[in-house]
Amino acid sequence: MLTVDFARLPVGPGVRVLDLGCGGGRHAFEVLRRGADVVAFDMDQGELDGVAAMFAAMDKAGEVPDGATGETVQGTALDMPFEDGSFDRVIAAEVLEHIPDDMSAMREIFRVLKPGGTAAVTVPSFLPERICWALDEDYHTAPGGHVRIYTLAELSAKLKATGFVIGPHHHAHGLHAPYWWIKCAVGVDNDDHPLAKAYHELLVWDIMKRPAATRVAEALLNPLIGKSVVLYVRKPAA
Repeated sequence: MLTVDFARLPVGPGVRVLDLGCGGGRHAFEVLRRGADVVAFDMDQGELDGVAAMFAAMDKAGEVPDGATGETVQGTALDMPFEDGSFDRVIAAEVLEHIPDDMSAMREIFRVLKPGGTAAVTVPSFLPERICWALDEDYHTAPGGHVRIYTLAELSAKLKATGFVIGPHHHAHGLHAPYWWIKCAVGVDNDDHPLAKAYHELLVWDIMKRPAATRVAEALLNPLIGKSVVLYVRKPAA
């Protein structure tokens, strides 16, 4: 399930990409399939071990174009072990809302991005996230949970203050917001609740089959209740 639109963040052979806070690696895998060189970066070594194993499996299955590389690096977004201007693209998907000092992380993204490079930054959308916070305190107070709710204006202003040129944005995962509202209403850890379980099965079916009806429904829902907002920003050329 991709949040970033790769038509707006083009990657391919010869492009070096950082997937910051890669988690399970969903964006890193897509970048590698497109023939780019990707560094999957995360604090959680367990997640990175899984990503490395998938990189190896993709290579064995012939899914990696010639010349493309995938590697994993452990570290923190506040002090990344990369030289200035190391990457042509940076993806920071659902990361900044977890970091108390978010502007330090933004400055690190700016630092490691090449002049003229582009970053895709995604965070939970304000309205769906605000409803989740209202329904269940555990949703955002659990260790490692969300520490803030961004408006698009705040996210844009902070990235602009960091030095980025603000580009287009869009919303994603409109079908997923009701699932999280259900989860928060019945207990965020209550995966066995019949309503939560049924909606989860619907989402899995949608991801696997991608029928036209749900694609149309999500396109209509995204601007209204899209779970994530995606903002594309550019580091000015030197």
